[in-house]
Amino acid sequence: MKLLNEEVRTQLHQVFENMKTDVTIALFTKEGECETCKETDSFLNELVETSEKLHLVRYDLDQHQEVAEKYQVKIVPAIVLLDHQKEYQRIKFNGIPAGHEINSFVKGILEVSGAGIPLPEAMAERLAAVKEPVNIKVFVTLGCPHCPGAVEKAHKLALMNPYVEAEMIEAQTFYDLSEKFNVSSVPKVVINDEYEFVGNQSLEVFMEEIEKTQVTAH
Repeated sequence: MKLLNEEVRTQLHQVFENMKTDVTIALFTKEGECETCKETDSFLNELVETSEKLHLVRYDLDQHQEVAEKYQVKIVPAIVLLDHQKEYQRIKFNGIPAGHEINSFVKGILEVSGAGIPLPEAMAERLAAVKEPVNIKVFVTLGCPHCPGAVEKAHKLALMNPYVEAEMIEAQTFYDLSEKFNVSSVPKVVINDEYEFVGNQSLEVFMEEIEKTQVTAH
């Protein structure tokens, strides 16, 4: 059974025509230990059919440990977006990016292809000053309409600064992580496992929390 209907496929085809360069989607799964891996694989398989610029590669977490370490993949299913030179752009999706999250996934693909909108100059300058490692986790559920916005902002910041990495985490799939970080409502954003806020907040809020990690790092 198709996961994407004809209408959605047509829309995706039109949106992906805006891609500037090719993007490779790297999917990490694991034999026998992953309830949503098969569905995620099918979903991505259908998605890449909508554009000649999209490519799908598959890895097994156990069999391809070196690749997983390179992209810092520790849980499955995990999706990493690679640019036209197959370079990792520090944005990751943990769990199937379906439901509302198809929006942040599509946006992420466009951004990695070079079709994103630049950050406001003042924000770009503040982000450029970030020189210590930053990890942004955005916990989401697929039925949450406000979650994609938070994921998109986190991924945008990661794309613009080599010290920043950002990952979507589907809260129900990765229940243990959700418990660890006390996720009771989504989107919940956790920065460097220490600073956190709830809701699809502005880039200003993201930056304020990121800058706290820089102050304590010195």
